[in-house]
Amino acid sequence: MITAPPARTAAERAQELLERHRTTLENAVTAIRTREYWSPYPDEADVYGEAVSAAGHKTFQELLDREFTSDQPGRDGTVGPAPADGGERSPYGIELGITYPHADPDVLLPAMEAAMPGWREAGPWGRAAVCAEILDRINARSFELAHAAVHTSGHNFLMAFHAGAVHAQDRGMEAVAYALLEQTRMPAEATWSKPMPDGRMFSLAKTFTVLPRGVSLLIANRVFPTWNGYPGLFASLATGNAVLVKPHPGAVLPLALTVRIARQVLRESGFDPNLVALAPEYPDEQLAATLALRPEVRIVDYAGTSEFGDWLEAHARQARVFTAKSAVNSILVESTADYRGMLHNIAFSFALYSGQLCTSPQNLLIPRNGIATEDGHRSHAEVVRDLADTMTGLLADDASAVAVLGALVGPDVLESVEHAASGRIGPVALAPRAVRHPDFPSATLRTPVLVTLDASREEDRKVFGREWFGPVAFAVAVDSAAHGAELMRGVTQRAGALSVGVHTTSREVEALVADVCERAGVMLSVNLMGDWFITQSAVYSDLHSTGLNPSGNSVYCDAAYVVERFRTVGVRRYDSSH
Repeated sequence: MITAPPARTAAERAQELLERHRTTLENAVTAIRTREYWSPYPDEADVYGEAVSAAGHKTFQELLDREFTSDQPGRDGTVGPAPADGGERSPYGIELGITYPHADPDVLLPAMEAAMPGWREAGPWGRAAVCAEILDRINARSFELAHAAVHTSGHNFLMAFHAGAVHAQDRGMEAVAYALLEQTRMPAEATWSKPMPDGRMFSLAKTFTVLPRGVSLLIANRVFPTWNGYPGLFASLATGNAVLVKPHPGAVLPLALTVRIARQVLRESGFDPNLVALAPEYPDEQLAATLALRPEVRIVDYAGTSEFGDWLEAHARQARVFTAKSAVNSILVESTADYRGMLHNIAFSFALYSGQLCTSPQNLLIPRNGIATEDGHRSHAEVVRDLADTMTGLLADDASAVAVLGALVGPDVLESVEHAASGRIGPVALAPRAVRHPDFPSATLRTPVLVTLDASREEDRKVFGREWFGPVAFAVAVDSAAHGAELMRGVTQRAGALSVGVHTTSREVEALVADVCERAGVMLSVNLMGDWFITQSAVYSDLHSTGLNPSGNSVYCDAAYVVERFRTVGVRRYDSSH
């Protein structure tokens, strides 16, 4: 008689995954210490091969017009498929037709709490290994996730493959590395000995156990549900918490796929899959606000508008709330040694994904008496005209434009563009034009509108002092570089900013702007050219946000982002052997 081998325990499976992923985890920890370039996930689509690309597109197509099945507990209805019923509609003009199970929080949340004790016992390394396996499985489906990002967030495919897939995976791994580093900073065991006056040695044996805070709620946005969502998801999961994912109604699919993969890996690894769950919402249900106030929810991660972020910070008092909110990003131009290179870099930054990135620049601050260049002086009017010409050339034909722009994610964005282009808020230096997508004729794409404003006018300061989401840019006349830097500081401190830039050949101006940015709490980019833009953030190296201005209170990623997700409890035992 052949006896079946004993079933592997969850701890044994976690150990196997640790052996598989230890090198990756150690390399990730090294990268966040050195801030050097490193990534386990190639961001060149060609590396994955045509077969993988084709399979990803086919799998995405097979998701459409059907129910997205789930084995989560507490199902009490169905969300979608029509947008009016809470379903998704692609910004490229197609109905996705996907329905999702709706869950009763009174059933789902207790199930998630019940899943946590076994996950806690896996320890920091075991949890990190399982998270690394989840990310590895997600990476294998990057093309499927990229197509999901195209048709929920309106990305062009390259943006979707990068920010919606592989760079989001990097953000997840970065959070896992920080969580691992901080949870293992304190030893699990220690012996404390103190010499006594009579010559004896008094000793205590001590243990330190990492404990999670509780259920973590991820409230995702539509524009970058994975890039903004994976840091919180994996930081909470790696520190022992269960994670309930509340997707934006217009971008459910990317996170639904993520949750499905995570649940599969957890189940295969011997853990309760209810450690990760999805919570789509009915129209006008306001589920995020309801869930955020539940007593089971002890952590909230949020990316979206400042209005709701402020509400969460004020009302979700039982939870540690991490927010990423609206931002108004500016570039100051004082002088340059590469005028054409500077114009191209700025033009591309304004146009990329139709200005819908959280790091997209909005305000270009130009001294009213012009700037110095390698070819001589350029007046303010010449700089504005040349930038408009550069943007026109960059987006001259539809085929070129669709590779840079993205589809506008909602009618409110189009309304904002049309209002800026009307001339009612300022002279229009460059009017937007409609772009026809060769594959999606119903998509709404617009090139950026460039409006000239003057910082000496109060009404103009009100215009460029708030966020205009989408392809709206302002060329603002300022009195001097120092005046522009002071305006940059004021806008950052009032409205928030994630990334600001300066172009200058003057060390004094550079030092002035750097000092202003340090005081305002915002990352500065100096003289960016070539293939790197103010919109980009290098995972494992750059810190996305500072938590020091109104654009949010959290950073992707630093130690503070993970340490508030767990606590350490010590036990002291008298050691009679000493």
